[in-house]
Amino acid sequence: MMIETTRLILRRWQDSDRPAWHAMGRDPAVMEFLGPPLSAEDADAAMARQNAFLDTHGHCFWAIERKEDGAFLGFCGLKPGPEGTPLFGQIEIGWRLAAAGWGKGYAREAAQASLDWAWANLDTPQVAAMTVLGNTRSWGLMERLGMARAHDEDFIHPNAPDWLNPHITYRIARPAD
Repeated sequence: MMIETTRLILRRWQDSDRPAWHAMGRDPAVMEFLGPPLSAEDADAAMARQNAFLDTHGHCFWAIERKEDGAFLGFCGLKPGPEGTPLFGQIEIGWRLAAAGWGKGYAREAAQASLDWAWANLDTPQVAAMTVLGNTRSWGLMERLGMARAHDEDFIHPNAPDWLNPHITYRIARPAD
């Protein structure tokens, strides 16, 4: 299963992604709004979880590969919303890119392709996203994608440290046919 855009491939995670993924998990800029740095074991477990979502649901936070040179840029995609959040039981869109990939439109390109895939392949009335209020890059992308903030769904994420709460929720409805 693979999604192609003009510049990117969204695909299953591969062992070859590990070094770049591990480096992203240790980068303070990348992890600023996500939590403490990831150990190699935690990063590997995250990769395995995404591939398990793909095997079970047919979608996940896919690895992003740049077509031009095969570089691993991060992830973007769709997964089940986590328990204990307003997204539980719904489809969540999310992304994380290495800092070297910021500001080049990769996240938007991958996120739009993920939304297009959701509308074509999933029977869901909407897709949701979450972030922390301070992560203006992330919620700014949500707004550029046409998502709207659900102000009544701010929440304390049960798996996030106190300094990363509260979380905010954005949603986008399935386009009319």
